[in-house]
Amino acid sequence: MKTNSFKPIRHQMADALSDKLTEKLQQDVSQMSDEEAFSFAEFDAENAERGGYSDYSYWKSTFRAFFKNKVAVFFLFVMVVVLLFTFIQPFLPNQKDPLLIHNDQWGLPLNNVPPSEEFWFGTNAIGQDLWARIWAGTRTSLFIGFAVAMVEAVVGILVGVLWGYVRKLDFFFTELYNVLDNIPQTLLLILISYVLNPGVSTIIFALSLTGWLGMARFIRNQIIIIRDRDYNLASRCLGISTGRIIIKNLLPYLVSVITMRMALAIPSAIGNEVFVTYIGIGLPVDTPSLGNLIQTGRSLMTVASLRYQLFFPVAVLVAITVSFYIIGNAFADAADPKNHVN
Repeated sequence: MKTNSFKPIRHQMADALSDKLTEKLQQDVSQMSDEEAFSFAEFDAENAERGGYSDYSYWKSTFRAFFKNKVAVFFLFVMVVVLLFTFIQPFLPNQKDPLLIHNDQWGLPLNNVPPSEEFWFGTNAIGQDLWARIWAGTRTSLFIGFAVAMVEAVVGILVGVLWGYVRKLDFFFTELYNVLDNIPQTLLLILISYVLNPGVSTIIFALSLTGWLGMARFIRNQIIIIRDRDYNLASRCLGISTGRIIIKNLLPYLVSVITMRMALAIPSAIGNEVFVTYIGIGLPVDTPSLGNLIQTGRSLMTVASLRYQLFFPVAVLVAITVSFYIIGNAFADAADPKNHVN
């Protein structure tokens, strides 16, 4: 049996004081009437609502988490600068036509002129300004990338949500995915480029034909995970329509997946355009694009004085690809509800 004999004197004094205070409080309360012991708090509707209110905002929390990533913010700045300059470059003073062939005073083309004060990035083999052609090619490649990304997002989200949520459609979309996914994308690009006339619309169609498969598969897998959670079951029991459940209950959980896939789809489409042009079945030579510029510069790699025609377009392509990749990953992590703290 434990006793207090082993406690220090100060502990024994503290316990005795605590017991006396407790006994005194009980005596005071027992002597008070109910009216003296209790008082009713007045009801305030505004304060009652404030008690159950949270200032949490999903998008505010997402952007706050994103801007804490200094590397992502830096590449976001780089991406914004490149995009803005790409589209305002033609309207700046002293800009040259990317298709114009520049001649000297004797009428001869200023071909393969190295970077100078007049031609900042030099000229190509027929005397065209490489500075103007790089930014015109960047506009073309970015248009292809954004167009393909939008098609992938719209088709991929629609198919992925229906594939994952509507059980009756699971077999159909699974077989469709197996058929299309087993067709090599490179072979498909080559066949379409041979059958149709080379051009921007052909490239967009070829890249979009099977590009939505990855988006649809990711969304379908995420939908299956959250499809039968309690709030979705409760929504179905209450008779809420399938479309409203998809928009209100399912899509907010997919923002991170959609953002990352779209961010990666843009540099991927530009890379595929470069590859198709690299093997000789891409855009026509007279259409400036990063693919055409890199293809032309690649053939000059053996000449040290002309390697600038490859380095400049490759530098722009690397800046765009790396920026989209880092920004997409950072925003996907920031948009994930699991990373949010209320």
